[in-house]
Amino acid sequence: MASIDTQFGNDLKKFGAIDFNACYNCGTCTAVCSLSDEQNSFPREMVRLSVLGLRDNINASLKPWLCYYCGQCTTHCPQDAKPAELMMSLRRYLTSVYDWTGLGRKLYTSKVWEFGTIIFLSLIILALFVFFHGPMTTELTDQGGVKLNTFAPWKQVEIGDWIMAGLLSFFLLSNIFNMYLKIVRKERGLKIPLKLYFTELYYLVIHFFTQKQFSKCDTLETKKKFAFSSYWVIHWFLMSGYVIMFIMIVFFLGWFQTDNIYHWTHPQRFLGYYATAGLTVGVIYFFIARIRKKDEKSRHSHVTDWTFLVLLFITTITGILVHIFRVNGMPYPTYYTYVIHLMVLFPMLMIEVPFSKWSHLAYRPFAIYFDRLVQAAKKSV
Repeated sequence: MASIDTQFGNDLKKFGAIDFNACYNCGTCTAVCSLSDEQNSFPREMVRLSVLGLRDNINASLKPWLCYYCGQCTTHCPQDAKPAELMMSLRRYLTSVYDWTGLGRKLYTSKVWEFGTIIFLSLIILALFVFFHGPMTTELTDQGGVKLNTFAPWKQVEIGDWIMAGLLSFFLLSNIFNMYLKIVRKERGLKIPLKLYFTELYYLVIHFFTQKQFSKCDTLETKKKFAFSSYWVIHWFLMSGYVIMFIMIVFFLGWFQTDNIYHWTHPQRFLGYYATAGLTVGVIYFFIARIRKKDEKSRHSHVTDWTFLVLLFITTITGILVHIFRVNGMPYPTYYTYVIHLMVLFPMLMIEVPFSKWSHLAYRPFAIYFDRLVQAAKKSV
């Protein structure tokens, strides 16, 4: 029998939820939600579980991850209970539940922990450069560019990238495994045939690379204005730019961080410009959306939402400046900006990927994959 946690509501408010207790179960949110069907009442079921304090049921639910925050439920809620923001808060809460280290919860619920961790990780990078940087030569290359690899040899930076990538992978994958245990393994008596883990894997891959679930969660107004989901396209552009940039700096740094100045049509510069454009357009789009608060999905911002955008913005701008200074033969601006760039990039990745906003890129497609596993296993019985 499920146990009621009377303190769950107060706990959830720390993750951003505020007015969900105003719900009187009218069902309007379910009626307007594009994800609702005969078996699933989005988002009313999660609202009721939250109001009743059924923590264990929520911890074992995939539904918060299947919602992509179109905001229609909140727009039409007669009680202004903000069910869409509740679903967002549940995603933050579940991120902390999957995280076995407990750090995710502290980062979401404490500004001191969040900003303190950012500063601490930034100072680590600063200390490494203060004590181990190479010569700050003003001699330029034959092409007139800065010798960045003399100041920060790519092989040494690459070792740091691999260590960072290893830590990120360990924390994120272990959290995903914890998610699997809480959701799939909790189905008592349900045996999942081994072949289903492979046959349903398609959904994990396709939803990670396309994020097409976003196209199901859009407002009617947007669908009338565009033939496609503009929010989906911008989010995908941002995500693809981030993934490309991450792959280049972790696995192809020797090719990406070069002292050569290639023509803009060279694959190295083309991919770099694409990734930069994706990050820049995405950051500006979401900055403007959260400032204007015109759409419901951008009206409510948690402090971690702004922190993520600011870190990503500074990382992108400093990356652009490093490129401009390097190719135009400006040694000292290149070196100092490069250090600032890594001082922001490192804490952003270490915090956001396994414990915060970027982890959603993994949890969402895995939620769909786990849901397909359970449903396919039930049909095979």
